[in-house]
Amino acid sequence: MESLLIPILILVLAGAGVLLAYRALGRRGARPRPEAMPQPGRDPVELARAAAAKLTQEQHRRLYALIAQGQAMAAIKLYFEATGEGLRASRDAVGALAAHPQPFRAPEAPQQAASDDDDAPQRFPYRYRAIASKGDVTREVSSNMLNDEIYGRIRTLAKSGDTEAAATALTRHSDISMKQAREFIALLDD
Repeated sequence: MESLLIPILILVLAGAGVLLAYRALGRRGARPRPEAMPQPGRDPVELARAAAAKLTQEQHRRLYALIAQGQAMAAIKLYFEATGEGLRASRDAVGALAAHPQPFRAPEAPQQAASDDDDAPQRFPYRYRAIASKGDVTREVSSNMLNDEIYGRIRTLAKSGDTEAAATALTRHSDISMKQAREFIALLDD
């Protein structure tokens, strides 16, 4: 009997050791990883809104196309390249965008106060052509500092009789001389 007692004790101790090791590994696997834990103050909806605001309309469309196709890695790569954020931040942002879809919103331009004639002229990405004619005489002013609103104010000044203010405003918003501006305004004032 004593000859069986020692192997049985060894078997029981080995089984207890295996059981303890299994429980220890089970607890380690059940514990959440630090990067997977939700960060306090990081609302996923707010994260999705902030992430969507960093994308252009084309990037936004392509990112959601990749999410819809189930290509999460490609979506993370696209977001990473578009924003320059880290991989973990890109992964979190794409996850938030997938869980809480956001419509594209164009960035809001800062609102400027209504411009007066005293303001420095703004350059536009297009050339505006203003044409005035009376009889056989035709004058044209072409400038990228004019638009419908500014030209409308110049015409209003001219029609109200304040031709000097209209000519001054025209020279401020174009590259013509005061003499040329007066000739142009004379054709407007009916």
